[in-house]
Amino acid sequence: MRPVDRLLSLLEGVAIALDAMRANKVRAGLTILGIAVGVFVVTVMSAAVHGINGGVTKAIAAAGPTTFFVTKWPGELVSCNGSADSCPWRRFPPLTIGQAERVAALPSVKLVVSQVGSSSPVRYADRDLPSIGVSAYTPGWLEVEAGALVDGRDFTSAENDAAAPVALVNPKLAERLFAGGDAVGKVIRVSGQQFTVIGVFEPIATAFDSGEKGRLYVPFETARRRLDVGVAWMQMTVKPREGVARDEALDEVLSLLRAERHLRPAQPNDFHISTPEKILEMYNKVVGAFFLVMIVLSAVGLIVGGVGVVAIMMISVTERTREIGVRKALGATRATILWQFLVEAATLTGIGAVIGLVLGAGLSAVIRSLTPIEAAVPPTAVVAALAASALTGILFGMLPAVRAARLDPVDALRYE
Repeated sequence: MRPVDRLLSLLEGVAIALDAMRANKVRAGLTILGIAVGVFVVTVMSAAVHGINGGVTKAIAAAGPTTFFVTKWPGELVSCNGSADSCPWRRFPPLTIGQAERVAALPSVKLVVSQVGSSSPVRYADRDLPSIGVSAYTPGWLEVEAGALVDGRDFTSAENDAAAPVALVNPKLAERLFAGGDAVGKVIRVSGQQFTVIGVFEPIATAFDSGEKGRLYVPFETARRRLDVGVAWMQMTVKPREGVARDEALDEVLSLLRAERHLRPAQPNDFHISTPEKILEMYNKVVGAFFLVMIVLSAVGLIVGGVGVVAIMMISVTERTREIGVRKALGATRATILWQFLVEAATLTGIGAVIGLVLGAGLSAVIRSLTPIEAAVPPTAVVAALAASALTGILFGMLPAVRAARLDPVDALRYE
C-alpha cells in the first residue's frame, strides 16, 4: 500500500472511530476514562519528580561539586530498628568543634562549616511562635548553604566566638513576626533571651524544605552556649581548595579523623563521609521506589481502559458485521480490516491519553504555583504516555481486529 493510501486509510479509521464513539458515548467514555486516569497519574508524578529532582540538585550543587559531608550517621539508606546491631552508628562518639578546626587546618581544605539543628520558641511583641527551627552554623556557611542573603548581613567570626545574641531569619519567619515590616534591627526573644536580627536569608525551596516554615539561623557558639543546643549530632561540610581533587582532600580528612578518634588500622570508621553523588544516589532510590508504585497504580488504569477497548471493539465488530462483509466483497483484504480496527482502538486510547496529559499538565501548573516544587511535564513523559496509550490500544484491540479480519464475507453478508 502506498504511503498516501496508508494515510487515507488511517484518517478513515480515525473518522470511523469518532463516529463509533458518538454512537456509544457511555462505553467510549468509560474506556477513555480508564486510559485518562492512568496517563494522568503518570504525567503528574513525572512532573512532580522532575521538579523535585531540580530542587534537590540545586540544593546539593550550591555547596560545590567538590564539597563533601562528614556525619555521625550513615549517608545512605540503612535498616535501623533501634537495636545496637542494626544501628551501630548511634554509639559512635560525636564529631567535635576541635576536630572540625583541625580538618580546616589541612593544606587541601579551604573551608569547614559545622552545623547542628534544634528548635526554640520565638517571640516578638505579642506574636509568640512556640517551636521554630534553629540552624546553627560556624562562619562561612553562606558558601555552602543553598540560598541567598536578601537583606542585612551575615554574622562574623568574632560574633561566633563571643556567642553573640544575633540571628538571621528566613522570609517566612520575618513575615510571621514582623507582618511584612523590616526585619533587620528588630529585637526578638529566643528561648526567653534577647536576640538582634541582623539579616534575612532565603534558602532554596525544595520538596523537603519548602521555606513555608519559619527558621532561625544563629552562630554555632551562640546556639551551644546561650540556647543549650546539643552538639552530639553535629555534622561538617568540607570544601577543598581550588585545584585540589576531592579524593585527595577526602583521603586527608579521613586519615586525620581516624587519628583524632584513635582508630586502629583494622577498626572500621566511626563516622561517615558522603559525597553529593552518594546523596543523589540515595535520593534516587527513595524517589525511584515511590515512582515505581505510582507506575503500577497507573498501569491498573491502563489495564481497565484496555479491557474497555476489548469490550467496545468486540461490540463494534458485532454491530458492523454486514459492513465488514460488504467491504470484503468489494475487495478489502484481511490486512485492511485488521488495520482499520487497530486504528480505531488506538484512536480511542489516544484520546484518553491526550485528556490525561492535559489534566496532568494543568495540575502540574497548580503544583508549581502553590508549592516550591518546580513541577513541569518533561517531553519524555509526553512521548511515553502517548506511546503507552497507543500500545494499549493495539494490544487490547488486536483480538477484536483479528476477529473482524477473519470473518467470512458470505456469512457476514447474511448476518442480521
